[in-house]
Amino acid sequence: MEPRRVVITGCGVVSPVGIGTPGFWKSLIAGKSGVSRITQFDPSHFDSKIAGEVGDFDPSQYLNYKELRRTPRFVQFAIAASDQAVKDSALRLEEMDPYRIGVIIGSGIGSLRSVEEEHGNYLAKGPRRISPFLIPMLITNEAAGTVAIRYHLKGVNFCTVTACASGAHAIGEAYRLIKYDHSDVIVCGGTESCITHLGVGGFCSLKALSTRNDEPERASRPFDRTRDGFIMAEGAGIVVLEELNSARRRGAKIYGELGGYGSTCDAYHITAPDPEGKSAARAIEDALKESNISLEQPIYINAHGTSTQLNDKMETQAIKTAFGNKTDKIMVSSTKSMMGHTLGAAGAIEFIVSCLVLQNKIIPPTINYEEPDPECDLDYTPNHAREVDAQVALSNSLGFGGHNAALLVKTYT
Repeated sequence: MEPRRVVITGCGVVSPVGIGTPGFWKSLIAGKSGVSRITQFDPSHFDSKIAGEVGDFDPSQYLNYKELRRTPRFVQFAIAASDQAVKDSALRLEEMDPYRIGVIIGSGIGSLRSVEEEHGNYLAKGPRRISPFLIPMLITNEAAGTVAIRYHLKGVNFCTVTACASGAHAIGEAYRLIKYDHSDVIVCGGTESCITHLGVGGFCSLKALSTRNDEPERASRPFDRTRDGFIMAEGAGIVVLEELNSARRRGAKIYGELGGYGSTCDAYHITAPDPEGKSAARAIEDALKESNISLEQPIYINAHGTSTQLNDKMETQAIKTAFGNKTDKIMVSSTKSMMGHTLGAAGAIEFIVSCLVLQNKIIPPTINYEEPDPECDLDYTPNHAREVDAQVALSNSLGFGGHNAALLVKTYT
């Protein structure tokens, strides 16, 4: 069977720098930071007191009062981003075979907030006061399940849970299922909301978060020598992937073609990346090979770029290994410098950034890049957006546990 071509026909975003792709993109190009002091709880006793929170989010636009009571924030984000993506795609779902349309939405953690609140109820009032909705509210697959229920989609449905690579793996696996004729359309991506006492406290204990609390907007500084950890953030990114002929028949807007997907594991450590970056490089190489593109052309890379010492050095090395003597054609940026790290949603949100780069021919910057690190010596698009006629974009995602994913999108022709 001849592999089928897969294109992106819809995008939806909920992020610390904007809700909806127009505002999201405008903020990124302007180099606007969405990082500030935490407001969802009092962070005074935490080492890191800052995060990338989603502001001005009104879930009542998508859910009625009864639904709101049993729908956790990470699922609310997924619903909002999915609504945007499906509307953007202009799909007429009621006219399509529901068994050929799937949903794959990743989340690294699920609803820590539900665990904290119901544990508090248990301690104060006993087990009979635990909400009957606790289990469906906390489990990570509820985002995919709820979106499918909302649109009556009866095809493939599951959740990828690979830490910070969850959203990227969701899109990659959806791509494979469409490419080899198991589905025609898949709503896919990632969502996360765990800016809570346990979430922030746990990452603080790992010494993974930035403590630049007095300068929140300058705290996330990927590839900069003075970087001191990542910024917790929340949000969701959802795309509609569609088989090319289906998109053509209905005259759909096409953001780009998903042409390659690489997925590997470091098999090295539960949190630290393999410093040599060989497995991350292999994921990139696999995506490049599958896409069959020329390395002679300019290529944009949306880096995982977390602003941690280990990740940024390793990822730089992985890119150099994968591209060899062609690194002079590479333009890199980390949009986590503006949004912070949305964990399980990051790969999906950053894939959308990659699509928008090809659409708009502008690369968003890596802000807060002030002091070059000798071990991070690529072109990171420092501080200001750059116009460029890029036809190919690669999105890297690297998760705790050694999970690596690379997604390559190219201009549709």
